[in-house]
Amino acid sequence: MGCAAAAPTLVCVKRVKQDEAEEWDETMPLPGDIKEGFAEKDGDDDDDDDASFVAVKGRSELSSQLGKMVQKVETIWVKVRRGDRTHKLRVRVVADKSYILHKKYTIRAARDDRHIAVLGDLTLEKCTTLQEMSRRIVNVAFRGFNRKEVKYDWKRKVDTYLPDQASTVVASILFMPFQGEYYIEATISRCMAWFSAAVSSGVPLVFVNIQTEQIVISEKTNQNGKEISRGGKQQNTSTSVELVQGIRLWFLPGVEQVLLEMIPEPGETRFGLDIKRTDEGFICVGEVTKGSAADRAGLQQLLDEANLTKHLLVISRLEGKSVMPSTVGSAGFIHCCDHDEIKDALASAIEGLDIIQLHIMARPNQTRPETPQAIAPETLRPPKPPL
Repeated sequence: MGCAAAAPTLVCVKRVKQDEAEEWDETMPLPGDIKEGFAEKDGDDDDDDDASFVAVKGRSELSSQLGKMVQKVETIWVKVRRGDRTHKLRVRVVADKSYILHKKYTIRAARDDRHIAVLGDLTLEKCTTLQEMSRRIVNVAFRGFNRKEVKYDWKRKVDTYLPDQASTVVASILFMPFQGEYYIEATISRCMAWFSAAVSSGVPLVFVNIQTEQIVISEKTNQNGKEISRGGKQQNTSTSVELVQGIRLWFLPGVEQVLLEMIPEPGETRFGLDIKRTDEGFICVGEVTKGSAADRAGLQQLLDEANLTKHLLVISRLEGKSVMPSTVGSAGFIHCCDHDEIKDALASAIEGLDIIQLHIMARPNQTRPETPQAIAPETLRPPKPPL
């Protein structure tokens, strides 16, 4: 009994070396394209002269012909069959780097260096299956409309919709995993415990989001017990690198940040506010001296209201610089602003009778002193149309 005849094969694109499938389009070689012919004509004119196309007989012969053309022209045209239609594509000839001992050539998209076709001798059934896959990928309903770049007046938009550029509206804190801890759930638990504790203590934070964040940790170790030399150089050191998963918590520092200006008068030696730090690392106002620059700025009014509602009057920024906690390290310590450094900055400013700007975290339904300016998340919304 004789063997069944093998199914005839066609020169076809098996796959392309371009992982961004959403960037494929019909002008590129696509998986399933059946190569029917090629032409050496250069340029951008896609004419209908089929007589100039040389028929494709096999992958090896096509590779040989491509190798002869690569030195002659910048681009070539290939005729491919997709379903019951043929298309002419302008492509470039490139070396197929998957072959080392015997140099072979293939084609790539004329306008995308990453889009390289891998050719093969496949049956019509296999080609048809690949064509259906490609058709779904480049279908307009799948990939949407083409994208283009447009200019944007960033300076004008920021000046208009974020007038207080010292306030970034949102803030974040990064939580590192503890040493020897390999489960992200433990870090998330500490993150949310810190947030809940801060809110319970009276800090008016608003939750936005949490996300995982990869962190590279490098550590230099001393090998063979060698000591540091007198010149300060450590002998026989090696660096170990570890990739860990942290958690970044995004939050709003209050429903808005109220900008206050403390303006000292001649003869004053203090701005008139006492500050303290919470367990979670926030800086808050503990007391305001009556008649002081802080009182004139409206801090006493805000502090009285905060005390009535059992909230804290928390400072988010001083002179545009954040004083909020930024990181929780792998040893559990909270990296926050130096309490004494803030006091020194205030003392230095009062000596020169300099104006000090600070941002206060506002809670919902909080009244505003007449003097402050505020930048709220609502400011980022588009203005309402006129009635």
